[in-house]
Amino acid sequence: MAQTNLSDTKKQQIIDLIKKGKALPKEYIYKLYADDEDVFLFWNGRNETVINAVLPFHSIEHIDEPRKETKPEQISWLDTTGRQLKGWTNKLIWGDNRLILSSLVNGPMREEIEKQGGLKLIYIDPPFAVGADFSYNITVNGEGVTKKQSIIEEIAYRDTWGRGISSYLSMMYERLKLMHQLLAEDGSIYVHCDWRVNNVIKMILSDIFGIDNFRNELVWFYTGRLMYTPKVFCSKHDVIIFYSKSEKHRLNEVTEEVDRDQYLKMKKQELHIDEDGREWIWGHAGKGKSHNYRIYVDEVIKKGKNVSSVWQIPIINTSSYERLGYVTQKPEALLERIIKASSNESDLVADFFCGSGTTASVAEKLGRKWIACDLGRFAIHTTRKRMIQVQRELKKDGKPYRAFVVLNLGKYERQFFFGVPANIPSEQQEKLLEAKQEKYVSLILEGYSAQRVQGHKYLHGKKAGRFVHVGPLSVPVTKTLVEDVFEECRQNLITQVDILGFEFEMGLVPYIKDELRQQGVDIRLRYIPREAFDKRAVEKGQVKFYDVAYLQVKPQIKGKTVKIELTNFITYYTQDDLEELEHSLKKGRSKVIIENGQITKLSKDKSGILQRELLTKNWIDWIDYWSVDFDYEDKKEIIQLEEDGEVKEAWTGNYIFENIWQSFRTKKNSKIEFVSAPHTFEKAGKYKIMVKIVDIVGVDTSHVVEVEVK
Repeated sequence: MAQTNLSDTKKQQIIDLIKKGKALPKEYIYKLYADDEDVFLFWNGRNETVINAVLPFHSIEHIDEPRKETKPEQISWLDTTGRQLKGWTNKLIWGDNRLILSSLVNGPMREEIEKQGGLKLIYIDPPFAVGADFSYNITVNGEGVTKKQSIIEEIAYRDTWGRGISSYLSMMYERLKLMHQLLAEDGSIYVHCDWRVNNVIKMILSDIFGIDNFRNELVWFYTGRLMYTPKVFCSKHDVIIFYSKSEKHRLNEVTEEVDRDQYLKMKKQELHIDEDGREWIWGHAGKGKSHNYRIYVDEVIKKGKNVSSVWQIPIINTSSYERLGYVTQKPEALLERIIKASSNESDLVADFFCGSGTTASVAEKLGRKWIACDLGRFAIHTTRKRMIQVQRELKKDGKPYRAFVVLNLGKYERQFFFGVPANIPSEQQEKLLEAKQEKYVSLILEGYSAQRVQGHKYLHGKKAGRFVHVGPLSVPVTKTLVEDVFEECRQNLITQVDILGFEFEMGLVPYIKDELRQQGVDIRLRYIPREAFDKRAVEKGQVKFYDVAYLQVKPQIKGKTVKIELTNFITYYTQDDLEELEHSLKKGRSKVIIENGQITKLSKDKSGILQRELLTKNWIDWIDYWSVDFDYEDKKEIIQLEEDGEVKEAWTGNYIFENIWQSFRTKKNSKIEFVSAPHTFEKAGKYKIMVKIVDIVGVDTSHVVEVEVK
């Protein structure tokens, strides 16, 4: 024990408390560290250990807007394959940023980051408090619908505050330590806060980055009408805390516009006009100087003025096309100032709570490389659409841009929850998974509120009269597996079964509907949500499994040219209970709900009479985005695995979805095309075409069709 100012009696009391496994009084804890530091930042649950897991990244999708109308020889930076700027592909990553950061810091992608000169800038806008809301608004036939946040977002963010500020500090501390490790030696970090956490976040940053590397507390003052707030002054600003990794950080000169009238009013000088019609005022050379000089007003306005630590930037107007439905969305002007200040063109910047993708959008426009990630499925989808729009704008203006890839941690994230490392040989992984199979099945059945059953090979549980099969953890549910479940049901005269899975082989829903159900077994495919692994969500009964959707397409073939027509989409998505809301809805009120693939507006007049209006009148109303890869099996998905300290490349058995063509709704244009642009193949033969849909609630569904061109 370190030398302290504790008496021998108190030392013995501490020893006794430790032996009994009891908590130490706070004053003892502080005194134990009194000789180590003048100030020690301590909170309940502080843990110096930082995760060091390395999970491989899966490539879900490559998005590259081709420039076929531009001749390659005209622009030196153009890759003739369609990919624009060479060298680095921007990365949009879906998942828990704790695992993502750990894999970036400790995994093979770290070397790729270092080759770009390292990560120069991090901007984050993390959730502030228990009240943070990650729901978003969508519009269906003129009516607003609230898509509730996923349970995994609610658990991750709202329950972070379950033990008060200490649990929030623990969440942020580990992530900020990982960011510090990932940041280049001359890099900077900007953390956007509000009044709830300003003081504590600054203390954590000083603890991790060092008080000497604190650079600025920036005040973002936003204009707009004042709201009456009783007993407090109306809040009109947020705080952005700026730290660097070291003294080597860069800070470029940043200027803002000068208002002509305000400038002249401040100078209190008579305005003159020269022989060329230019406005000027006298400038004084300074004390002890004998001459004055002319200051041309247009030059002052053009040059601008250096910014201070108080930034007056308007919030996004509610009618602006920049606004994407996220309550916490920040204006591009704010991120533009930060990115210009602390990075140069071609530098790499990152945002690990990217939300609607403002950081990535501004970075792309300013010629920076970027990494963005978020836990929310819809945040990733919103960012994907936004970045395609940026690509299109840059393409239209003849400016360069980069392709980007959508990544996740896939099956390795699921295996991680069960203690199966990714850096051991696949044979060992399979043995570990087999040993944990019973635990896995029990966990999923508990999340599904199903009871375990015995005596069957494929039927694991039962819920409300329907039997349940829990699909594999690491591979998709296949047609062969479905047929095995069907055969066991048929032999035991079982007529209803739910098959749960994380992934499903494409084409299963039509096969089940058209063939197996005709033979007397009602099979229902349902996705296992990620929150099934969260004990808190399971205990609260908040884990929702939803049915697998499916789509239908019609290829239009003419010689070697193919168009794809989207002809149908069927979903069973549910987030509300219609019957429950009918009873709870108050008189004179209305509510839009989503149940079993239908969006309905419920209205109850002053007499209590209930009316229903179906808003999704056609399957088309469900489509938010769809895209096509005309040669799906052209590019294998290769991942980097680290085994025994060596990095190896391995084919996952899957292919990368190359986003060749896409159509989607925007705030500016809600219309969507249902026939793709034509694609011409160079050679005759058979090709597999993949079509991907993302519906209005952010769920993606894929389908593969085989065509033959001559």
